Amino acid sequence: MPDDLTAHPKSRGAARRAQRRGPTMEDVAHVAGVSRGTVSRVLNGAVYVSPSALAAVQAAMVETGYVVNQSARSLVTRRSGAVAFVLSEPQDRLFEDPVLGGLLRSCTQLLGARDANLMLMLAGDPGERDRVLRFVRGGHVDGVLLVSAHHGNPLAAQLRETGLPLVVCGRPPEGEQEIVYVAADDRGGARTMTRYLLEQGRTRVATVAGPQDTTGGVERLAGYRDVLGERAADHAVVRAGDYSIEAGRTAMARLLRDCPDLDAVFVASDLLAVGALESLRAAGRRVPQDVLVGGFDDSAVASATRPPLTTMRQPLARIAAEMVGALTELMAGRPAPPRILATELIRRESA
Repeated sequence: MPDDLTAHPKSRGAARRAQRRGPTMEDVAHVAGVSRGTVSRVLNGAVYVSPSALAAVQAAMVETGYVVNQSARSLVTRRSGAVAFVLSEPQDRLFEDPVLGGLLRSCTQLLGARDANLMLMLAGDPGERDRVLRFVRGGHVDGVLLVSAHHGNPLAAQLRETGLPLVVCGRPPEGEQEIVYVAADDRGGARTMTRYLLEQGRTRVATVAGPQDTTGGVERLAGYRDVLGERAADHAVVRAGDYSIEAGRTAMARLLRDCPDLDAVFVASDLLAVGALESLRAAGRRVPQDVLVGGFDDSAVASATRPPLTTMRQPLARIAAEMVGALTELMAGRPAPPRILATELIRRESA
């Protein structure tokens, strides 16, 4: 039968004394007027507890300032209450790339609303990857969000083999189809941007492609080629080594050398586009008069460039929400399908 309130009345004096010395479950029970067992049942899911007792315990926890001992609870539930946000990139990328920072911020807020902690873990080199795997295998987290998986990097497969719930941001590397992922429609967005540049009357549309060891880099280059077909000459394509301003600056300089008559360029990320715009200015090319420039992401830098950047918006807040939602489903033992989210063309002054 459900537990009911006992005859013990609430005591504000007892609550104040508990706050001064650190409240215990016994204090919560005394203030709520229930047994310690009732408090324990509330803390472990409110099974067989009457609504009145549940409300009394919750009010007493607030009044006494009682906080659940997560370490003690984890010994019983075998849950840590934490999720790992694993970034497979060097540390400086987190601070340079607003896309990564935005994902981290949104995931932290969403998990916090679920009373879960997010732990940032870097896995940019083999040593860091080994530390991540040891930590995850040690049972310190209940699930993993993996961001920026690279082809040839075994981390995604190794994380899946731990048996912990895993969600990848972006399509996982080939051969890892069993991994649950959330991704923007990179290929479709690249097609939209390339068509848009052609519709502005430009005939020599080149591209600074993203790194080809990432699915996003591969997909965005494929979308560009879907539209141009045979016109996508090799000399009009330069592949950047990473998504950074310096890589964009270097790639654009090479593109101007290899394809000097270009009149538009699709750049595979906003950060790359920042560097590309710098190289175009240094070469005396006006944007948009001489060269149209389109980016991808619609990150915080897109509206701050000179001129403001026309770009493809990937819905970062929704991507984060879908990742956390999928991981929550997996941690509850329910299936979660992969999700691909539409992108949107955002027009500004660069094209």
